[in-house]
Amino acid sequence: MVHRYATFFKAINLTVDYFVLNVSMVAAYLILDDSVIVWINNKQYLPVVLVFNLIWLLSANITGLYEHVLNKDSVKTFRVVFQTYLLFVSLICITILIVIGTKAYFITREYLFYSIVLFGTMLGLWKLIFLAIRKSDRAVLNDSRKVIIVGAGRAGNELRTYFKNNPFRGYDLLGFFDDEATRVTEKGLYLGSTDYCMEYVLNNKVDEIYCALPYSEHHTIERLMIDADKNLIRFKIVPEYHEYIKKPTYLQSFGNIPIISIRPEPLENMLNRGMKRIFDILFSLFIIIFIFSWLFPILAIIIKMESSGPIFFVQLRSGRDNHPFNCYKFRSMRVNADSDKVQATRKDSRITKVGAFLRKTSLDELPQFFNVLMGNMSTVGPRPHMISHTEQYSQLIDRFMVRHFLKPGITGWAQVNGLRGETKTTEAMLERVEADVWYLENWSFILDIKIIFLTFWNSVKGDENAF
Repeated sequence: MVHRYATFFKAINLTVDYFVLNVSMVAAYLILDDSVIVWINNKQYLPVVLVFNLIWLLSANITGLYEHVLNKDSVKTFRVVFQTYLLFVSLICITILIVIGTKAYFITREYLFYSIVLFGTMLGLWKLIFLAIRKSDRAVLNDSRKVIIVGAGRAGNELRTYFKNNPFRGYDLLGFFDDEATRVTEKGLYLGSTDYCMEYVLNNKVDEIYCALPYSEHHTIERLMIDADKNLIRFKIVPEYHEYIKKPTYLQSFGNIPIISIRPEPLENMLNRGMKRIFDILFSLFIIIFIFSWLFPILAIIIKMESSGPIFFVQLRSGRDNHPFNCYKFRSMRVNADSDKVQATRKDSRITKVGAFLRKTSLDELPQFFNVLMGNMSTVGPRPHMISHTEQYSQLIDRFMVRHFLKPGITGWAQVNGLRGETKTTEAMLERVEADVWYLENWSFILDIKIIFLTFWNSVKGDENAF
C-alpha cells in the first residue's frame, strides 16, 4: 500500500500524542492547584515535563508505536498503544518515584495519578477518533498506482514477485514489455515488445515505468526515459547490481555519478560518532563513580575469599578494525589454562559460585566501563570476541568481520535479543553476527538507550542464556 500521506499521518499521530500528554499534565496541575500563574512560573515543574516527554518518546520507540500507522488494524493499533502506555507508566514510576524522588520537584503522588489517568483516557479517545477517520476515509489514504515492468529478466521477475507478495503497497502491475516474449513465464502478463511500451502507457494511463533492462540495452533505456519525461510518466530504473546484493542499499552521488554503498553506516557520520562518544564518557563516569566505586571492594573481597587468583580477568580481544585490546572483567572462573581458548558452558566446572552470580547478573562486565572510558569499547556495540574465535569464525562466516567496523560494546542488540552465551554451532554465531550487522546499519541514539534499558531489564528478570 503506497501511502501518499504516511509520513504526514505519522507526524500527526506523534504531535497529537504529545499535545494530549502535555495537556493532561497541565490539567492535572490545575485540578490540584487552580492558580494558572503559579503553574506558568513554577520552574520546578519544567524538569518533570521534560522527563514525561522523553519517557514517552523512549516508550514509543521501544514498542514501535509510530511505525506503519496506516497499515495496522484496530486491534493491533490498540494493542501497541496499550503496551506503550503501560511501559510509559512503569518508566515514569521508576524515574519519578525512585530515581528523581517526589520531593525533588514537589511532585505528589496525587499529581502522578491524575496526570497518568488523564493521559490514558485522552490518548484512548484520540486513537478512537483517528481509527474512525482512517476507516471512513481509507480510499483517500491509499494511493494505488498502475505500473509496468520493462525487461522480464531476473531483476524484472523478482520485482514482479515483490509486487505480488506485498499487495498492500498498492502497485497494480499491468504486465511486462520485453523483446523476447518467452521470458515472461506468467500467462497474460506479456504486453509486447519495448517499441510499443510508450503507446500502451499513454493509452492505459500508467503511472510508473520500472525499467529492469540490462546496461547493454542502454540505448533503449535512454529512449524510454526521454519519452517518459515528455509525457509526465515517472520512470524508475532497477539496477543490475541487486542480483548479487540481497539487501537494502544506500545510494549517494559524487556529482552525477551514483555511488552505491552496500550498507548504511550512521556512525560514519562524525556528528553521530561524537554524540555516541560523549554519551559513553558521561555514562561510564556515572557507573564508575556511583556504582563501581562502592561495589568493587565488596566483590573484590568475595572473589578473593572463594578462590585464589587476581580480582580482574584480563583477556586480549578483537576491537574496532580488528585491533586487539585488553578487555577487563571481574574474574568469574578459577584460574585455568583454557580461558583464552574455551568458551564458558552451562554448568562449567571452572565457574565459581560468586562467578555464577556475577555472570547471571552481568556484573562481571562492570570493569569494562574503564575500557569505555579509555575508548577501547562503547557502552553499546557488538560483543568483543577472543582472538582465536575471530580467526575461526572469520573463515566460516562471510560477514563476520563486518561487525569490527564498530567499537565493541558492553551490551548490544544481539545480547538483548537472547543471542549471548555459548555458541555451540556456526548457525548460532551467524545469528549473532546478523544482529550485530543490523545494529551497525540501523544505529541511532534512541536505539542505544533502548538497548541499555533492555539490558537492565534482562538483568533484573534474569536471562537463561547468561551463565
